[in-house]
Amino acid sequence: MPRTVFCVHEKREAEGLDFVPWPGELGQRVFANVGKPAWSKWLAHQTMLINENRLSPLDPKHRAFLAGEMEKFLFGGDAEKPAGYVPEA
Repeated sequence: MPRTVFCVHEKREAEGLDFVPWPGELGQRVFANVGKPAWSKWLAHQTMLINENRLSPLDPKHRAFLAGEMEKFLFGGDAEKPAGYVPEA
């Protein structure tokens, strides 16, 4: 039986993640409060941020930026879009 959590991003019960997806306190918070559907949405958003802003996950500054955006996206609802981003129609 899968683990369920009340997903703070989607405001409903959802299947929980199988593992802590990020190191530290933020990863524990995500594991305890974010469901798989919201995490999938974050991964797509993160990929867009990495590609559009030419970020390297190995660069500590870029990782800090991504951690901040993850927190905003999953817990605050006001994540940044890349400069000049136009959503596909």
